[in-house]
Amino acid sequence: MTSVTEDRGAEATVATIGRPPENRQEALRKLLWIGIWLAFLGAPVSDLLKEQHTAWATTLGWIALVAFVAVYLALVFRHTARPFARVTVASILVSLACIAVITSLTLGAPWLVLFVYVSVGCGAVLPLPLARWAIPGATATMALAGLTTKGDWGDFVPGLAIPALLGGFAMTGVRHLVRTTVELRQARATVAQLAANEERLRLARDLHDLMGHSLSLITLKSELAGRMLPDHPDQAAQQVADIEQVSRQALVDVREAVTGYRRATLTGELAGARTALTAAGVAADLPAESEAQLPPGAPPGAEEALAWVVREAITNVVRHSAAKRCLVTLGERQTLDGRFVELRVADDGRGGPGAAVPGNGLTGLAERLAKVGGSVEATCGKGFTLTARIPLASRECVPGVAGQTGI
Repeated sequence: MTSVTEDRGAEATVATIGRPPENRQEALRKLLWIGIWLAFLGAPVSDLLKEQHTAWATTLGWIALVAFVAVYLALVFRHTARPFARVTVASILVSLACIAVITSLTLGAPWLVLFVYVSVGCGAVLPLPLARWAIPGATATMALAGLTTKGDWGDFVPGLAIPALLGGFAMTGVRHLVRTTVELRQARATVAQLAANEERLRLARDLHDLMGHSLSLITLKSELAGRMLPDHPDQAAQQVADIEQVSRQALVDVREAVTGYRRATLTGELAGARTALTAAGVAADLPAESEAQLPPGAPPGAEEALAWVVREAITNVVRHSAAKRCLVTLGERQTLDGRFVELRVADDGRGGPGAAVPGNGLTGLAERLAKVGGSVEATCGKGFTLTARIPLASRECVPGVAGQTGI
């Protein structure tokens, strides 16, 4: 098992709402989502196919219908990613309304359905204060046009008024979702940039604290050794020895600092596990950040060892298990052998013989846990379960918890 899939897997699950299509597949998917609602244009198409109008009226009807659909798709498809200018939006909406009015008055009641798309367009592109008035306005215009159209007014207008209102106001909700998604994406980018800046500042601060004094001392002793070397070689040799000692200590400090930066934490690995499972479409049931704390008495290095267990186990779930759900639990257990902190990762994926055969990943986990006196166990049933246990010090030996009873 290798490292858990990180940001790239999470980014793959982020919807492209509010973002221009990056390839042809995304463009087709978005166009399909918008175009599927054109099925309600069956009434105008059926009206033209019945050949109830003159050839000239039928030809103009087809041209008007094609123009209406093209303008509507361009408006909704483009505006959800790269909004048009206000003047362009107003011109397009007026054009759609004009086509709807003219076709309804000249070709009959079946064309009143175009007002539904005018209402939806208003909800998709207009600011909410304007959309609150434009959507009922489009619906009212449809009702007025229906009074003068050819055909049965009662068969069309009452059945279209509710879709016009609901469709228009539903699109205002979709537009709000688009705006919220864009703002959230921008906020995530800002947070990531701030986190990177903070990490760079922390690294610079730690390096200054670690190396500033040591390098200043090395420089000073080097100058002293240079001045002492001609007349006092013994004292110069002592200064050189001090320089070596300071250099070795500085090297140890730098190595410890780098190890600290690379050290895995339980909260960090659980957060990464949640992201990786979500990206893989696996329902994640993980401890909250406040619950990812080890109980008193945990040996040094226990958190890092359990963090590696989470990383390896989640990688197995994502890459090999084909699971639908993953459960991670962390808690204290009291057994006849004493107190233990137990971490369990269970999934409902492929189990069966051979799934628990120790591999490089399990062997590595066993070695890490052995350093803190722990153990790891893999079991198969309906799924795969990985259990890690690390012994805890007795409560009498833990400051602040002596005398407490069991769990």
